[in-house]
Amino acid sequence: MRVCRMLIIAATLSVTISLEDHCANQDKEQCQSNPKGSSEKDKYSKGANKKWNKYLKKIEEAVLNYKDCDNNCSCHESVIDSDLYVWEHKENGISQEVFNIARQRGTHYQIINHQLYREESCMFPARCSGVEHFILEVIHSLPDMELVINTRDWPQSEKFGNPLPVFSFSKVNDKHWDIMYPAWTFWEGGPAVWPIYPIGLGRWDQQREIITKAVQNWPWEKKLNKGFFRGSRTSAERDPLILLSRSEPDLVDAEYTKNQAWKSDADTLGRPPATEIRLEDHCNYKYLFNFRGVAASFRFKHLFLCDSVVFHVGEEWLEFFYPAMKPWVHYIPVEQDLSDVKVLLQFARENDEVVHQIALRGKKFIWDHLRMDDVSCYWEKLLNRYAKLLNFKLRRNKDFIEIKTKK
Repeated sequence: MRVCRMLIIAATLSVTISLEDHCANQDKEQCQSNPKGSSEKDKYSKGANKKWNKYLKKIEEAVLNYKDCDNNCSCHESVIDSDLYVWEHKENGISQEVFNIARQRGTHYQIINHQLYREESCMFPARCSGVEHFILEVIHSLPDMELVINTRDWPQSEKFGNPLPVFSFSKVNDKHWDIMYPAWTFWEGGPAVWPIYPIGLGRWDQQREIITKAVQNWPWEKKLNKGFFRGSRTSAERDPLILLSRSEPDLVDAEYTKNQAWKSDADTLGRPPATEIRLEDHCNYKYLFNFRGVAASFRFKHLFLCDSVVFHVGEEWLEFFYPAMKPWVHYIPVEQDLSDVKVLLQFARENDEVVHQIALRGKKFIWDHLRMDDVSCYWEKLLNRYAKLLNFKLRRNKDFIEIKTKK
């Protein structure tokens, strides 16, 4: 009986293998509690605790409908289709006039004869450098083009106006025309969390190794069975979780830290600011919260590396890799007003193995499909598609500086 229960758990890892397939090759006595014709669905629909059937059903359907993708950044190609659709199918390409308007919304770059040029001024030098690293990695496969890259936090082409070809790291699909690109933080220019990360979060490839190594100290069975969040009060949307933590500290540990605008305890909801926590030190908790900041949150991808369940609050703000990740398959979705947060935490605690599988699937997706190679691959595909849309003649701007690979 115990062996068969383990097989039922294992079945959730694959949407293509039914419980019957597992038990067909096992000893009959081990599987006698699962008569012929029973399937993975029984795990959810006939659970002992029927009060959670609503969520178990969501997980069942999401896993059954999910299909993984190849390891060549194909996971994210639909985002390129979506972001370029307006110029490929409605605007007949990008005219010189439209591009000139877009120039005011970001940093102007040119690629000519596989050389990268940029206007001398850059509002955020480290962010520009993070972008340039990836362009230079693939520049030998790129045609001539010019583009406008927004390194501000906020997107620049809103849908109440005409579309402008501005590249931004994050947006809301039904509100912005911006073309999403992989954020500079994959290489450098991430937010500083003084004194832990005084010059940004650190390179993504290095953080993958650092956090994954730290997880060895915190296997699932040793993790604290509660939610966890540390971050600044970017908006009041995070307040309900902080207040829940104060009223039910056994359920969630959530506190505000300082940010650059902090002046008094009023900025941390009436209490002194908490100490900043390294990303790898999040890993000793089973449930990790991700909120948007000014735009999408840079911490999202890091949390999955902890082998913990990510509770992702709100669905509007995106980075290029978000659409390939699915709620209930890779993370637990939380309403933006946090109206369901308490019941979701209770669900997780009472369905430990089910949510553990969500954690494992989330980690596997990030590990397999958000490598540095995938980031470079996305840049290459995106810029090659974009270059075909420019329907004006490119002229080298002599005032631009050449950007070269750093040695």
